Amino acid sequence: MRAHVLSWSMRPTTPPLPLGVAVAAFFIAAESVLVLWLGQIAPGNAFGVVYLLGVLVVSTVWGLGLAVTTSVASAIAFGYFQNWPEQSSPTAVQNGVTIAVFLCVALLANTLAAVARSHAAEANRRRRAADLVAQQQAALRRVATLVARGATSSEVFSAVAYESARCLGVVNASLFRYAPDGSGRFVAARDEPGLPRMPVGERFTLEGENIAAMVLRTGGTARMDSHDQATGSAAARIRELGLRSGVGAPIVVDGHLWGAIVAGSSRRGPLPADTEERLAEFADLVATAIANTEARAELTASRARIVAAADEARRRIERDLHDGAQQRLVSLGLALRTAEASVPPELTTLEAQLSDVVQGLVGVSDELREICRGIHPAILSKGGLGPALKALARRCTVPVNLDLNLGTPMPESTETAAYYIAAEALTNTAKHARATEVTVRITTVGHQLQLSIRDDGIGGADLAKGSGLVGLRDRIEALGGRMELTSHPGEGTSLQAGIPFATSAAISEE
Repeated sequence: MRAHVLSWSMRPTTPPLPLGVAVAAFFIAAESVLVLWLGQIAPGNAFGVVYLLGVLVVSTVWGLGLAVTTSVASAIAFGYFQNWPEQSSPTAVQNGVTIAVFLCVALLANTLAAVARSHAAEANRRRRAADLVAQQQAALRRVATLVARGATSSEVFSAVAYESARCLGVVNASLFRYAPDGSGRFVAARDEPGLPRMPVGERFTLEGENIAAMVLRTGGTARMDSHDQATGSAAARIRELGLRSGVGAPIVVDGHLWGAIVAGSSRRGPLPADTEERLAEFADLVATAIANTEARAELTASRARIVAAADEARRRIERDLHDGAQQRLVSLGLALRTAEASVPPELTTLEAQLSDVVQGLVGVSDELREICRGIHPAILSKGGLGPALKALARRCTVPVNLDLNLGTPMPESTETAAYYIAAEALTNTAKHARATEVTVRITTVGHQLQLSIRDDGIGGADLAKGSGLVGLRDRIEALGGRMELTSHPGEGTSLQAGIPFATSAAISEE
C-alpha cells in the first residue's frame, strides 16, 4: 500500500487542481479537529506540527501554487485554533513566523517532490526504453530463428511484417520488392483489424511522393510525417488505406537494392525518432533470409545440373557401348560361327576351339549388356518408368508386387531418380534382407512423385553405414525431394521418397 501511494504521488503528471483543493480542505479540517482534540488531552501545547501534514502532501503532489495557498490557510487555521476556546488572537509576528515556517516547509517539500518526480520520470523512461529493446530483440530472435530453420521467403516476410508492426506500435507494416521497370510489388503486409487491407501481390507505380520512391532514389531510410498533400497515385492509395505518416528502410541483398520495408501510422504526427533504426534491423533480417533462399536455390540448381550432366554421361556411355562394342562383339560372334561351320569334319579340335571362343564372346556380350543396363537402361529412355520398373521386377530374385499409377508426364530426371532408387532397393533386398516379398508402389500426387518400397525381411538397414542409398538420397535432394528409410531389426525395411517435378505445361515449354 505504501509503495502504491508513493508511486501515485510521484507520477510525472499532476492530478486535477479541483481534486487538490478538496484534498487541502479535507486536511485542514481534519487537522483542526485533531488539534482541538489534542488540546483537550494536553492543554498548553500548540500542536502546530499537525498542520504540516497537509502542507507536505499538497506540496508533494500538486505543486508550489496550491502548496502556498494551503500553507497560508493552514497557518491561519493554526493561529485560530491553537488556544481554542479562549479565542486569544495571535500577534502579527506569530502569524508571520507560522506562515513563514509553513511556506519554507512547502517550498522544501515541493522541491524534493519535483526532484523525485524527475527521477521517477527518467526511471520510467529508461524502463520503457528497456522494455522496447527487449521486445524488439525478442521479435528479432523469432524472425532469426525462422531464417536459421530455412523457412520460405513468404513465411519470413509475413513474420517480419507482423513483428515489426507489433514492435513499432503501428497499424500497418508492409514489404515490397522493386521491379526492373521502376514499379513495386507488395510481398507481405500486416494490417490492423478493421482497416482496409494492403493489397499483397499488387503492383504499383512509384511516381509522385511516397516512401517507397524515396527509398529507391536515395537507397537509405526515408520518412514522411504526413501524406495529406503528397502527390501521385501511390500517395492517394495510402490515404485510402487510412495511413497518415510512415517510415521506410531499404532491403539490400548482395549490394543491390532489393526492396523496402515500410511502417505506416494512422495517427497524425511523426513516428518516434528511432523508428528508422529499429525498422532497419528487420530489413537486415529480410535481406539475410532472401540471400539464404537464393543461395539454397542456386545450390539446388547446381546440384540438379550435376545430376543431369551425370545422367547424360551415363546415356552417352550406354549408347556408345551398345552401338559400338556390343555390335562389334555380335559381328565377331557371327563371323566365328560362320568359320566354325566351314571347318572340315576331320578338324574337330579346331572346331571345338572356335566353339569355345564363340561361347566366350557370347558371355562377354551378355556381361557388357548388364553393364550397360546398370549404367543407364535403354528401356527407361525408350519406354519410360513403367516398363523399366517391370523389367527390373522380372530380373529380381525376390518376388516383386508392383503398384504403378503414373498418369502424369514427368521429366526424365525424375523418372531416372525413381528408377535408380527402386533398382538399389531391390538389389539390397535380394542381397541382404532375406525377404520373401517386396512391394513397390509409385503414384503421383499433385506435382510430386511418391515412391514406397517395403519388404518383409530382417530389417536393420542403415544409411549411415555406407549404403548405396546415400548417393540416391543426394540425387533426390538435388531435385528438391526427400527420402526416408525405416528399418527396425526383425520388422523389414520401408523406404519412402517424394520427388517434386514440373507440370506438363512446363515440360512442353522446355
